[in-house]
Amino acid sequence: MKFLIIGLGNPGEKYAETRHNIGFKVVDALTEELKGEFKTEKLADVSQVKFKGRHLICIKPSTYMNLSGKSLNYWMQQHKISLENVVVVTDDLALPFGKLRMKGKGSDGGHNGLKDIQAILNTSAYTRLRFGVGSEFNKGQQVDYVLGDWSPEERETLEKRIDIAKEFIKSYVAIGLQHTMSQWNNK
Repeated sequence: MKFLIIGLGNPGEKYAETRHNIGFKVVDALTEELKGEFKTEKLADVSQVKFKGRHLICIKPSTYMNLSGKSLNYWMQQHKISLENVVVVTDDLALPFGKLRMKGKGSDGGHNGLKDIQAILNTSAYTRLRFGVGSEFNKGQQVDYVLGDWSPEERETLEKRIDIAKEFIKSYVAIGLQHTMSQWNNK
């Protein structure tokens, strides 16, 4: 069984430690734990790993956040992966820092990466793992906030929260969406 795990973010060193790139960080950590390596391929950096007999194709789009759907769609088609086996890992301003929530559908919440995915797929019914980055910014400063680096306080617990995000994904792959939401959404 194949799964596509897509971490949302922007390519390049300039964005590596920003809040908007938490999707990349989670996918990096998962790939590292499962002994995979990323290779630059069409529209993404790609790593193929195994977990409990399942084949995970982990991608970090090279298309920049606003065109994430193009990369997602290409890799879904390339590996013939159904939408039920896709997980999108994204930052979320509506959740407090470090709060994790998995959902099987929902709005884009103003997130440009999710907007593009929904436009390309023509549906909002896909699994997303939302990683709370908080909303500690003044009116009109949202872009600077998400493209800003983690605060020292956030960095203290960031790795622990990324570890929990990995558990969400492994649970989803092993036992499915409903059981994962029941087991992990309040951790």
